[in-house]
Amino acid sequence: MVNSEPSEQPEKIHLPRTSESDTLKRLRHTTSHVMAMAVQKLFPKAQVTIGPWIENGFYYDFDQPEPFTEQDLKKIQKEMVKIIKRKLPVIREEVPREEAQRRIKELGESYKLEILADLEDPISIYHLGDEWWDLCAGPHLENTSEINPKAIELESVAGAYWRGDASNTQLQRIYGTAWENPEQLQEYKRRKQEALKRDHRKLGKELGLFIFSDPVGPGLPLWTPKGTVLRTLLKDFLTQEQLKRGYLPVETPHIGRVDLFKVSGHWQNYKEDMFPMMAEDEEAAAAEQGFVLKPMNCPFHIQIYKSELRSYRELPMRLAEFGTVYRYEQSGELGGLTRVRGFTVDDSHLFVMPDQLDQEFINVVDLILSVFKTLQMKNFKARLSFRDPASDKYIGSDQAWEKAQGAIRRAVDTLGMESSEALGEAAFYGPKLDFIFQDLLDREWQLGTVQVDYNLPERFDLEYVAEDGTRQRPIMIHRAPFGSIERLTGILIEQYGGDFPFWLAPVQARLLPVGDAQLPFAQEVAAKMRSHGIRAEVDTSGERLGKAIRNAEKAKIPVMSVIGAKEVEANSLNIRTRAAGELGMMPIDLVVEKMEQANRNRENF
Repeated sequence: MVNSEPSEQPEKIHLPRTSESDTLKRLRHTTSHVMAMAVQKLFPKAQVTIGPWIENGFYYDFDQPEPFTEQDLKKIQKEMVKIIKRKLPVIREEVPREEAQRRIKELGESYKLEILADLEDPISIYHLGDEWWDLCAGPHLENTSEINPKAIELESVAGAYWRGDASNTQLQRIYGTAWENPEQLQEYKRRKQEALKRDHRKLGKELGLFIFSDPVGPGLPLWTPKGTVLRTLLKDFLTQEQLKRGYLPVETPHIGRVDLFKVSGHWQNYKEDMFPMMAEDEEAAAAEQGFVLKPMNCPFHIQIYKSELRSYRELPMRLAEFGTVYRYEQSGELGGLTRVRGFTVDDSHLFVMPDQLDQEFINVVDLILSVFKTLQMKNFKARLSFRDPASDKYIGSDQAWEKAQGAIRRAVDTLGMESSEALGEAAFYGPKLDFIFQDLLDREWQLGTVQVDYNLPERFDLEYVAEDGTRQRPIMIHRAPFGSIERLTGILIEQYGGDFPFWLAPVQARLLPVGDAQLPFAQEVAAKMRSHGIRAEVDTSGERLGKAIRNAEKAKIPVMSVIGAKEVEANSLNIRTRAAGELGMMPIDLVVEKMEQANRNRENF
């Protein structure tokens, strides 16, 4: 069994989110312990490691000699029902470290000892009755009887390395879902089935948009001709919108010196997520004078700004790039296009004066909302991602952070946007306004982002000459309406179910000649369409007409036209669309004109 990558569905029945319901957190966390107890009763050699609640459910990692099968999952779930019906109390106990260590050694569970070493005194333990316990901080229900046995289900088994380190033991992770009642479980399962149909990995393969290749490496998508057309359309769309708003296009390399990222702080704060350094020789490597694949574009754009002394008359300066960056994601975290190792960010960095900051920030948000509206993306929310004052991972002064966070709050208030605040979600150099897209299973994906940054201008000693002739420090705004083309494409595939609107479809029209006699006419019409910027093709497969029509429908081509002797004689096309059905016979010039209009207005035909 495989967990699906969910997508949006037009008709949506509300499912309570974990973040909305403390009861669900307690329910899922308690159910995970019930599962672990059932596993160890049925499989005495299994050792437990960790078992948290997660979005839509829970999981537990086990060190078990034999692989769990689907039949085993059924047995485990039956045993869970028995445990639930026994109405076992869930009891929290605090014990000294030495006592916890003694009990763990009695069980002979080495993983618990490793977990214990990271815990602070006193040690929290949760018991299910007097038969089973685990190290845990909670929260939990008070009794297993509060779990509805008809509202839980074990879903799948996956591999997981202990502590996420590929050099450690590979464990078996059992995923499950738990809800307050059977109706919620059934709705979740219904959405999950719909998500399987819309899975962008499945549709991407069927529609011939992208592939992954083991010889190339995991997390590195290869875009086919149709997929490349799709991403080019997205890039062109945003490029046009940016040019209207005064953005200046730039291009920067894929690699840069380590020293550049030391100044920016990425090397110190982001090194584990960067690909290993490349050095010409051992001496250079020892001195950390090599090169790295860039994880961010901002240090490069800073160098362009810094290449000459700027005047206040040049600001705001808006540098924009579709820059491919590389992140060393763990292989277990990769997932189709939504989590990859090489991806293209629609990146821009704005260099502004203090009195320009608020308006420029608002203008960026307006651009992002305009992009979402055109792409028909409605299911999102705004999140103010701020610094956690208790964390030491951030750079810069408290004063700089307060100014940056204040600018974001003012913009949100001015725009009247509904938003939530999330401490600890800021970038290490500045706070963000993130746009979080919610999919069919209520999973959240970050897409657009806007960041206010006082720190990198300071670290790179950026200046501009003010109106009074003094040297002043600009403020940076980092922004990316798409987030990344890869993630956006994956989400759009699922949102549309592969049924792209006319203006965004890689192939917009397919002409189906009834026989060889109509082939020259069909090719002539297709050529005329292409000369007007319409992506048209002719079916030259020689298949029988019925199958040719089914193939066009399966490929989700927005417009098709069967061409027989009547169409040739009338110099017209019999148009059938996925959006509006049969449109009947239309003169070719009218068809081309309407298609051009649909492209121009970015709408369906």
